[in-house]
Parts: sequence; structure tokens; C-alpha cells
Amino acid sequence: MAYSPILKPNALMNTVLYAGNGGTQSITGVGFQPDMTWLKKRNGTANHHLVDAVRGVGYYLYPNLGNAQGGNGATLLTSFNSDGFTLDAGADSNASGATGVGWSWKAGNLANGQGSANTDGSLSSSVSANQTSGFSIVTYNGRDATDTIGHGLGAEPSVILFKCRSDAGSDWYSYWKPLGNNSTIRLNNTGSTSSPTGLWNTTNPTSSVFTVTSSDVINRVNRTFVAYCFAEKQGFSKFGSYIGNGNADGTFVYTGFKPAWVMVKNTNAVNHWAIYDNKRIGFNTENNYLRADGNYAEGSETWGDFDLLSNGFKPRATDAMINSSGNTFIYMAFAEEPLVASNFNVATAR
Repeated sequence: MAYSPILKPNALMNTVLYAGNGGTQSITGVGFQPDMTWLKKRNGTANHHLVDAVRGVGYYLYPNLGNAQGGNGATLLTSFNSDGFTLDAGADSNASGATGVGWSWKAGNLANGQGSANTDGSLSSSVSANQTSGFSIVTYNGRDATDTIGHGLGAEPSVILFKCRSDAGSDWYSYWKPLGNNSTIRLNNTGSTSSPTGLWNTTNPTSSVFTVTSSDVINRVNRTFVAYCFAEKQGFSKFGSYIGNGNADGTFVYTGFKPAWVMVKNTNAVNHWAIYDNKRIGFNTENNYLRADGNYAEGSETWGDFDLLSNGFKPRATDAMINSSGNTFIYMAFAEEPLVASNFNVATAR
């Protein structure tokens, strides 16, 4: 059995819950200074918000919408702190009476809050990368060409989420290694794998760069872009696919760790992106879910039943969102703890 050298996954990715106060408050308990935080109001309809240190804390994107980057007029998140982040009254998840969740990732924690210049590719980028966790934030200015762009991970990314920051009608297009280099799927959309194909020039990312073609959504002149890159790390992260079996005793997906956070999408049918984590209300089999593609409140219906186990996860419903028979599902998973760490600690199920 392979051991994981990452003894504390929650020092690299963590979930915190909080109660909104309608004002300014510092959210603690993350365990590190985040470089990216994804916010969502749980007990009512509200857009998702995503903030990162490279674009700057005054700016946010909506993971569930194709809108351009917003910011400053309604700041939402005002700072990343040593153990969390500070919210102001503009955050939907911080409204009075709201219950909120923040999912945070650690990248480079650069002192100036910006990325470092990267010239590994034909098009320069600004990068904040954590090679231990396999996560980087990449920003770049587009041009009408096929280009390579440095990501700073020192390992091949399995998932890259792209967003045009400056255009009001540009969806979140994404590269997934399980889907191949001539396919894409949109984070802010319920659709299946779709066109435009050819976004990656039918070229897999390498340990230093990813490839983009001339396109409004990933590489157009006078537009600005961000890419969130994820490389798989043993005992900490897993990015893959599974085939649904349409049974309440669903397909078991081995990750090699106890999951803290899982996002799943049916690639063959119109349905939601489902997010589960180890902090929100729930237990096996009834873990609550949030839908990344919409402004929906947290759901707890039995058709979303899902197990978080010591060594992977298992859908516990027949619904097309997580387990329709014969359909292919992609997933991202991050660890609460490795199945067996290098100090021989062994994980247990939720």
C-alpha cells in the first residue's frame, strides 16, 4: 500500500461553515491563509462567488454564471488572513440570517498577493502555484493564436477550469483528462460534454504548460483570462471518472483517501454539478449537496444520497445527477485524511 506524504490535507484545502451577520466579520478555522475561496449561501438562493489572491481580493467571479468579473463596488471578501478570510456586508453568504460555506485552497501565498511572472510558454502568464498540493492560479492576457501557457505545477494537470474575466457572456470551459483533449464541459451549465472542441489543440497539458487555441472563451486579444489548474497528488487529490450503475448500492469510487470534498458531473446528460463536503449537515448515506451550476439552496433529498468513506465515495441513489445506469461521471475529490499516512494513521468513514 502506498503511503501519503501529506499528513494534514486540511492545511492545503479546507471547508468552513459560518453564520452571516449582515456586516463585516472575520471567518477563522481554515487553518491556513487561502489563495482561493469559493463562497455559497446554503439556506437560500444566491449566486456562488469565487475570489483569489492573483486577481485580487476586491474581485470575484460567479462559478454558476458566465458574467464578467465583478468587484470593488461590492467587495464581498476584503482580505485573506492567516487562518481564514474577512467578509463584508456585500456577501450573500454573510447576509443576516444566512448560513454560509467557504471552500478554500492554498496556492503560493505570495507576499504581494500577486502571481509571479511565468515564461515557460509562448504566452506569458502570472502564476501562484503550490507543487505540494498540485494547485495553481494562472492569469494571462489573450491573443488570437494557438499558445502554450505556463502553469507552475511541475506536474501534468488533470483538470483546468477556464474563465474569461472581461467578457459578460463567456461560460466556464474546462479541460478534464478523463474526457480527453478534444472535449470540454461547462461548470456553469447543466449540459453534457460539448463543443467547441479543439480548445486545447488536441494536446494534453505537460508538467510545465497547457495549450490553448484562438477562441473567445480561452484566448482572444483584448480579453483577460484566469485558469485554475489541478494536478493529482497521492493521498490528497483525485480526478477521474466512473460509470453509474443506476442502483441504490451505487458504484464505489476508490480515491485512496477519506474525502473532504467531492464534486460530480454526469457527462452524458443534462444535469447538475453536485458538491459534497465533510462539514455541512449530513451523514452516510444522507450527505447534503450544493449545485455548482445554479444559485440553489442546499439540498437534502434522498435522490442525492451519497457516502463519504475511508477510502473513497459511493453514490446511494439512482438519480441522473450522480448515478444513472451506464452514464459516465467525472469527479474532483480532495482529502480529509489519507487512507494510510506516512505516520501509519488509518482513515475511518464518516
